[in-house]
Amino acid sequence: MSADRTLQGKTLFISGASRGIGKAIALRAAQDGANIIIAAKTTRSHPKLEGTINTAAEEIVAAGGQALAVKTDIRFEEQVSAAIEAGVEKFGGIDIVVNNASAISLTGLEATSMKLYDRMHDINARGSYLVTKLAMPHLMQADNPHVLNLSPPLNLNPKWFAEFSAYTLSKYAMSVWVLGMSEEFKEQGVAFNALWPKTTIATAAVRNLLGGEQVINASREPAIMGDAAWAVLTREAAGCTGNFFIDEDVLVEEGVTDLDHYAVQPGTPLYPDFFLD
Repeated sequence: MSADRTLQGKTLFISGASRGIGKAIALRAAQDGANIIIAAKTTRSHPKLEGTINTAAEEIVAAGGQALAVKTDIRFEEQVSAAIEAGVEKFGGIDIVVNNASAISLTGLEATSMKLYDRMHDINARGSYLVTKLAMPHLMQADNPHVLNLSPPLNLNPKWFAEFSAYTLSKYAMSVWVLGMSEEFKEQGVAFNALWPKTTIATAAVRNLLGGEQVINASREPAIMGDAAWAVLTREAAGCTGNFFIDEDVLVEEGVTDLDHYAVQPGTPLYPDFFLD
C-alpha cells in the first residue's frame, strides 16, 4: 500500500469503536496520527464483552493517535449530537464517519421479539442514518470526506432472508444508505462506501453468537478490516464512492499478496461470512 497516503491529522467519528472491528479501524488510523472520536456505550468491563471506551482510548493513544471517548448510544439523537459536538470542539471538525455499531439476532419470524426487531433497526438502520445526518455539515467542510458503513453488498438471494430476515433488512438498510447517499452527495465530493469481510472476523459477536471458539479459530483477526478500511479511507473521495468493498479484495487490489498472517490459526480453512454467495 502506498506510503504517501495517510490519515495523519484526520478526525474519525467511529461508532462502536470500543472493541472488535471498530477498534481495529481506529487503531490503524491512530498509527498515522489520526484523531478518533470513540462513540460507544461500554464504560464498564464485561466478562463476555472485552473493552470499554476508556481502554480503547488508551490503546489509540499508545498507537500514536489522539482519542476522545464519549459514551454514546446511537439510538438517541441528543447523545449523537453531543458526541459530534464534543469531537468538533476538541479536534476542530470531522473528516470521516465510520458506521460500525450494530446489533444482531439470527432469528426467524417467530423467534424475533419486537424488542429485538426494534433494537436491530434502531441501531443498524436508524443509527447509521442519524450519525451520518448529524455529521454531514462537518463532512461538507472537510478535505477528502468519507463515510464508511460496515454493511454487505445488496444480495437478494432468498437464503439470506430465510432464517433471519429482520437482521438482514437492518444491515441492508445501511447498504441502501451507501447506494442513495453516494449519488445524493456525488457533486459535493463526499464519498459513501460499504466494507464487509469475506470471512468471519474474530469478534465478541462471533464468539458469543455465531459458533464460539470453533468459528473463532476459522476466522481472521479484526486487523484485516482495519487495514482494508485504511485503504478505502485514504483514497480520493471524489473518485471512490458508491462501492461495496470486500476486505480481501481491497487488500489484493492494494498489492497485498499474503493474507495468512490475518488468520487466527494460519492454515485452518476459513469460515465465510454472511451475504456472500
